[in-house]
Amino acid sequence: MLRLSESRFYARVFAMKRLTAWLLAFGLALAGVAEALAQTRTMNNSTNKTETAVLGGGCFWCTEALYEMLPGVKSVTSGFAGGTKENPTYKEVCTGTTGHAEVIQVEYDPKVVSYEKILDTFWDAHDPTTLNRQGHDSGTQYRSIILYNGDAQKLAAQKSKAEAQKKFSSPIVTEIVPLKHFYKAEDYHQEYYRNNPDAGYCRMVIRPKVEKFEKKLKAEKP
Repeated sequence: MLRLSESRFYARVFAMKRLTAWLLAFGLALAGVAEALAQTRTMNNSTNKTETAVLGGGCFWCTEALYEMLPGVKSVTSGFAGGTKENPTYKEVCTGTTGHAEVIQVEYDPKVVSYEKILDTFWDAHDPTTLNRQGHDSGTQYRSIILYNGDAQKLAAQKSKAEAQKKFSSPIVTEIVPLKHFYKAEDYHQEYYRNNPDAGYCRMVIRPKVEKFEKKLKAEKP
């Protein structure tokens, strides 16, 4: 009888070990599936297609600061476009002889924010009725300009401009031209407001625009 009890005891122990091993293997398998799904989601997210918009509305420090706040925008790069000089420097553009305007290249997720919304923000971000001037900044490099990439952006820009005109008593002077090349500005221009919030120009010119745009974004939230 003792041997039979011992036999049953060891049989149960063996069965429990087998069950434990099976549960462990099952758990590891589930963990593997979860990890694979997580990797798939990461890959899908990393391959989401983004689009770009190139716009000029005066000093690029100002427009960069505003578009960095817009939901759906992945990155904003300050630079130059619309002129003839290859690889221009900031000093060269400031002379007004390169033909370039100060612009920003906005990379955005079209699933989150549309090109039309990018354009709507553009009309709010500057005064498109002043020729070659924004505030105290004057010169052709500060002109209002939309540089489109393809017919779809061209048509959208033209339509948006016509709609925006209804909000202004003076004619909009914004140029709508094809993008030939975008040149990135020097590193110290990138994220200028974020890196220099206490600089005089940032406090007096950019900050009021940022605060106004913050209120607008909050009002748009459902």
